[in-house]
Amino acid sequence: MKKRNKLKILNDPIYGFITIPNELIFDLIEHKYFQRLRRISQMGLSYLVYPGAHHTRFHHALGCMHLMQKSVRVLRFKGVTISEEEEEALCAAILLHDIGHGPFSHAMEHSIVNGVSHESISLMFMQKINEEFNGSLTLAIQIFKGEYHRNFLHQLISSQLDMDRLDYLKRDSFYTGVAEGNINSERLITMLTVEDDELMIEEKGIYSVEKFLLARRLMYWQVYLHKTSLVAENLLIRVLKRAKELVDNGVELKASNALTFFLEHKITSENFSTEVLETFSKLDDFDIVAAMKEWMDSDDFVLSKLSSMIINRDLLKIKIKKKPFEKSKKEKQIAKCIEKHKISEEEARYFVFEGTISNQAYHQNKQNINILFKSRKIMDIVKATDEFNLEALSKPVTKYFMCSPKHKH
Repeated sequence: MKKRNKLKILNDPIYGFITIPNELIFDLIEHKYFQRLRRISQMGLSYLVYPGAHHTRFHHALGCMHLMQKSVRVLRFKGVTISEEEEEALCAAILLHDIGHGPFSHAMEHSIVNGVSHESISLMFMQKINEEFNGSLTLAIQIFKGEYHRNFLHQLISSQLDMDRLDYLKRDSFYTGVAEGNINSERLITMLTVEDDELMIEEKGIYSVEKFLLARRLMYWQVYLHKTSLVAENLLIRVLKRAKELVDNGVELKASNALTFFLEHKITSENFSTEVLETFSKLDDFDIVAAMKEWMDSDDFVLSKLSSMIINRDLLKIKIKKKPFEKSKKEKQIAKCIEKHKISEEEARYFVFEGTISNQAYHQNKQNINILFKSRKIMDIVKATDEFNLEALSKPVTKYFMCSPKHKH
């Protein structure tokens, strides 16, 4: 039998050629759990605002792995010892860090499963693959969980300046066309260093970090928390909530087997078993879109209306303010909605609702981004910089939104 060549090269629009470094990584990419990420969009429903934003989690995970390879090269060049096993574990862990994401990314954590984060599902997938791969992911899982004795390896995977963020800001900015997010990930990686087992940035990289944090803030307001994406994601959560409610009341809804399972069962972290994981692995964006196309014809006004709003991009109106809305405003909209569509108050609340969004580009007390000066002095980026904006970036900003139907005169 001819042996397969597993050292492949992939073409990426952002970094050019990405090399698959070894057989383990090749086999992980080939695995059905990882291939599923081709069917999960990286930015949920943002393509309703930015038509180019159709890139997938698969794409992003490969980009992260590429940046991880670069980081390891840079750190080794600077005299940091990283063994072959550690390098392989880092590449495997960053490749699989998002493998637990549900369809349309974050909307599912509030509707299909209850209080089960994508991180914990990612870990379950990793453990399952580890069994199949005879324990070859054991070190990767240790690093991923932060249980390995070298802390900086975990920081490369999960911190405020990790490979995940370095890839998604650059990638999302590329695919949306929002130039403000375009960070120089190459330069940031070149500036990485390790001191006292902590990941740091050399003094001459200060401005690149400032730009990175600023880009993060702008991408949140302009892209991730864009008002149209916000409406769409909230509608999606409500579509699934309504579908679940109807199924609970004995209504039969057309949906794929995987989606039907999650509509019929209340899944929490307590009962998220290996069988549930297997069903979850069959769920992706296509199940949800196909279901909504069916549900547009549902006899239930709420489900059919919400589904067609998303499919036809005829969304609710949204207002965003710095202060909470007066209660009377919402009640007035609910009354209008009840009268217009002859529906109950409970049903009207699917179309009139409020919420909050908040954005904090940098958390000063959480895995800080530290700058290492030539004098070996170490300082947090906010203190090290003369950029007064960074102080502001580390304070959370909260805004209030209210959605309601567009009343056509």
